[in-house]
Amino acid sequence: MENLAKILLVNLSLLLSLPSFWVQAEECQFEPWQEYKQQKLLRNPTKSAFLFQTEHKAIDADGAPNAYHPENTGLDNYLNAGYPNSNWWNSVLVADPSDPTKPYVQTNGDFAGYFISKTSLFDKSKADLDVSRYVDATKIPYLVYPGKFYNKKGTGRLGDIGVAVNLKSGEHSAFVVADVGPTNASLGEMSMALAENLGGNNVNPRNGAGAPKGDILYVLFPFSSRSYPWPLELDEIHKIGEELVGSIGGTASIITCASQQE
Repeated sequence: MENLAKILLVNLSLLLSLPSFWVQAEECQFEPWQEYKQQKLLRNPTKSAFLFQTEHKAIDADGAPNAYHPENTGLDNYLNAGYPNSNWWNSVLVADPSDPTKPYVQTNGDFAGYFISKTSLFDKSKADLDVSRYVDATKIPYLVYPGKFYNKKGTGRLGDIGVAVNLKSGEHSAFVVADVGPTNASLGEMSMALAENLGGNNVNPRNGAGAPKGDILYVLFPFSSRSYPWPLELDEIHKIGEELVGSIGGTASIITCASQQE
């Protein structure tokens, strides 16, 4: 973890660059709540938000129309989708309606020949074989919840909005909770788009290369999806994230909470 002195130095430059409506308070409004895999979680008194800080990062390509390919030439290794040697591939890849024992291969469009990769969050108005039904990891900044974390009381649900801040670089981004990953995974798996927004460079889901450096501070607004149901446009995600952070005291307030997680 970054020590408090380094965090404060980064925070000074960060606060000078943030929109004024984010810089509203300098006192942490969060209190210790619980732990997940030795990861400390803090929650505000109204239970409208919680946060955590982690150095762990994993990059997710799920939902991208070119995420996985039968010849393993997609953005990610098809072994990470459980294909072809595992029996859980259909939790990541859309099954072929004519032969459910095999993944469906796109027959037209820009990514004909690729499988269709799913996300746990999806647009219910779209058909299963419509790639736009799923949350594209290359375009939408999203966070992945480990299975056990998703099932914990108070952590919210799919479609909830949050904001992430890179405590090393100061880069920040709103995001949506769009996928549920392996049961016992660590917190910190993010879409390619979120990784790029937080300072990543040519991120590679296959091996994690190009991931943003430094600890990432995440603030989540559980059940915010009730007020802002999916689907949302990219600019809507960012606008909602900014408004929600402002409602709990601004980015300056949540950054001061980082020292409480050491």
